[in-house]
Amino acid sequence: MSNLIEVDLGNGRKVYRFQKPVLGVARSDLPVPMVIRDEMPDTEHPCTGQSYSSKSAFRAVTKAHGCIEVGNDSSRFKTPEKPKIDRKEIRASLEKARAKMNA
Repeated sequence: MSNLIEVDLGNGRKVYRFQKPVLGVARSDLPVPMVIRDEMPDTEHPCTGQSYSSKSAFRAVTKAHGCIEVGNDSSRFKTPEKPKIDRKEIRASLEKARAKMNA
């Protein structure tokens, strides 16, 4: 139990945590920082037919041609809400049509 350290949380509360071995270098708990790279496999652009390996260049050409890039956003799979039906307005419209027919 030599690798446990005591952490005082205040109000008399104490927690015991495992102490990580120190390597002499300040490091994060994460194995690597999160990085989104600009590189991608060579992809043919549908507008120009040219091949791009840079995401930013691909997006610039897409935008220049007036297109939009559609991803895997879950909101596009939602079904749209059905319009609310106003029964009174329908009845009034039908009565107006009947009045025109009978006149």
